[in-house]
Formats: sequence, structure tokens, C-alpha cells
Amino acid sequence: MCLIKPLVKKNTIPIDLKLHNDIRAVERARFAHQVAEKRRLIKQYKMERERQQKLEEQEEIKRLRKELIPKAQLMPYFDRPFVPRRSEKQPTVPREPKFCIPRHKTIRCCRMSCNDMSGPSQLQHLPSSVEKTEALYKNRGLQ
Repeated sequence: MCLIKPLVKKNTIPIDLKLHNDIRAVERARFAHQVAEKRRLIKQYKMERERQQKLEEQEEIKRLRKELIPKAQLMPYFDRPFVPRRSEKQPTVPREPKFCIPRHKTIRCCRMSCNDMSGPSQLQHLPSSVEKTEALYKNRGLQ
């Protein structure tokens, strides 16, 4: 029997593994950096806007204070008297007021006149709800 020598295997070279957790961590760090940068820019923009608004308010206050300083008024000229001029418009023509009420705005009353109502009632006697229920009980024989 002949002994066979086992084959000599080459050393295995390990492959560089890229786990999903490592890739996700890099992406998350990049995203967090972008969010922080965006927040910083927004904060800077707000501070700049507040500074501009404050400067505008100060300028407005300066302008208003300058306007509030009392100034001397010019004296009117009394050497030329004021003479009113006659108007060039035609005078208005007076009209009589209309005291009548237009026919389409009058209140329309019922077709039955008040004289018809004074006599005996032309409406038939309508039974009340109590009379109706009593009539139903009598018809069914429940009373």
C-alpha cells in the first residue's frame, strides 16, 4: 500500500468584507453633517435678518425723530388779499321729491279681504291631534 501525500493547499486570502452596518454608518454620518450645515446656515440667515431689521428700525426711529422736530412756519402774505373766484360749474336744478311708493314695493295682503273674515268661518272644522287619536282607538275597538 502506497501512502498518498495530501495535496498542499494554498493559504486562503481573506476578502475585505463590507457590512451593511458600516455603509449605513457612513451614509448616516454624511447626512448628519448635511443637516448640521443646513441648521447652521438657517441660524446665520436668521441672525443676519434680525440684524437688518434692527438697523431698519433704528433708521426709522431716527427719521421719525427728525420729522418731529418743530419747524417754523412761513408767514402768509397779507399784501395780496384773497379774492375767491366764481365757480365755472353750472348750478344744480332743484327737483320735487317723490313721496309716492312704487307699486312693486307695496305690501300685498291676502286674497281674502277683512270683510270675508268677519262672518262665520268658512274653514271646515279640523280635528285636533287628541280627537284623531281617540277616533283611531274607537275604530280599533281598544277603548
